[in-house]
Amino acid sequence: MKKYDAVVIGAGNGGLVAAIRLLQSGAKTLLVEKHNIPGGFATSFRRGRFEFEASLHELNDFGTPDNAGDVRVLFDQLGVTDKIEWLQIPEAYRVISREEKIDATMPFGIKAFIDKMEYYVPGSRKSMEKFFDLAEEVRAAQAYSNSVNGQTDQKVMLSQYANFVKCGSYSVNEVLDAIKMPKRAKDILNAYWCYLGAHCDDLSFLHYSSMVIRYITRGAAMPKSRSHEISLAMVERIRELGGDVWFNTEAVKIKTGADGGVEGVVLSNGDEIATRHVIANCSPHIVYGKMIDKVDERILKETNARKFAGRGFTMFLGLNKSADELGITNHNYFLYDTMDTAKQYDIMKKIETNEVQATVCLNRAYPDCSPEGTCMMYFTTLYMSDDWANVKPEEYFKVKDYVANKMIARFEQDTGCKIRDSIEEISVATPMTYARYCGHPEGGIYGYESQYWDGLMPRLLMMAEDHKTRGLRFAGGFSMRLSGYSSAYFSGDITGRQTVGDIKREG
Repeated sequence: MKKYDAVVIGAGNGGLVAAIRLLQSGAKTLLVEKHNIPGGFATSFRRGRFEFEASLHELNDFGTPDNAGDVRVLFDQLGVTDKIEWLQIPEAYRVISREEKIDATMPFGIKAFIDKMEYYVPGSRKSMEKFFDLAEEVRAAQAYSNSVNGQTDQKVMLSQYANFVKCGSYSVNEVLDAIKMPKRAKDILNAYWCYLGAHCDDLSFLHYSSMVIRYITRGAAMPKSRSHEISLAMVERIRELGGDVWFNTEAVKIKTGADGGVEGVVLSNGDEIATRHVIANCSPHIVYGKMIDKVDERILKETNARKFAGRGFTMFLGLNKSADELGITNHNYFLYDTMDTAKQYDIMKKIETNEVQATVCLNRAYPDCSPEGTCMMYFTTLYMSDDWANVKPEEYFKVKDYVANKMIARFEQDTGCKIRDSIEEISVATPMTYARYCGHPEGGIYGYESQYWDGLMPRLLMMAEDHKTRGLRFAGGFSMRLSGYSSAYFSGDITGRQTVGDIKREG
């Protein structure tokens, strides 16, 4: 039986970072991955002459060497930044909403963003300045909390970050109303809500403002060779540090001892790995439901109390004309029925009613990402209920085509770009695809939904209480930082360092 200080299950974003952090501390580490490539959703695939990005629209909070975001700082610490060739996304987003008749393209940079908002919504400048002042205080308070590993001093918080404390229990819309932001400005500002998968009547202001200010001040980035370039760079770094990475290797059981804590991992071929520390880059529902034989009833109840977030549907198009020929002018489009996010959230519960999409044309950031005279597009939507479970097997392909056709028609109607006749390659991923590929319950791509009692700040504050099984911690979209690329990387960083502390305390 082989022995390791720690075993990381799953080579997704969080697991890759956690493995590097463990190895940097000197821990003997094994990373097991059931697929033959790393990354989970952070990968790419080929269809014909196109290499499609599987999931990444743009990497938040990366920045540039002279305006580094927290993700770049983390990647520098991990030793992977220079292994990747980076591209900068040209503008923040274009949002089109039918009910409000909005068509707004927003830039990066706080001053440019505020100026553009004032152009679209005269009289909005003062409230936008207040928003960014608040968002900057939120970002600074989070940086302070991270610097002391969450052990914040109450006096410091009240004296230096009073507005952060004051906003802590309020939703996005409650704070925007308090600072008297005009409705149309709120609508345009709230375009990013689908990236977090919770509507703005329920979504924490702290969480949303933290994301927005990082986008607007740092811009967004993309690896030249898709997100798979990041995953490969991290595997290379793990091996440089002496770690073991086993692909085509599925962990099926986590063995526990008399104290209920981790004692080892059983692989699908029957082999057993001895370890007292496991970082699971997968859903607690999978771990507690399938991988551990005896689980405390309280843990099961607390896990089942959480709500699954958006289930993913993505259509990938390879087009035989260039973006210029087709009139595709932007990198990132949000197409909504309404900017009433609670109403839009409800519409997205059903296949028949959901027509929302976040659509990307990578050629606008990287013209040479596809052969000359062509372009690539990714269309993504979320389903806020498990409606795909109601699709009969014999109707599955028909429903896939139905949704894909709706997406194409919606993009053409809202933007005026005619793309249907130029389709050379098409591939569609449904919630079933995501459930099969990464094992996520119901095909969710956003982990557990951000709710008042289970949002970003509650999870960070409850990290100690959430550690209920000795030697077992979680990384990735289902853990304390919620979903998203940046969040998954930071969850791996936190969990990796926590496990290092666990190992040291055990001697």
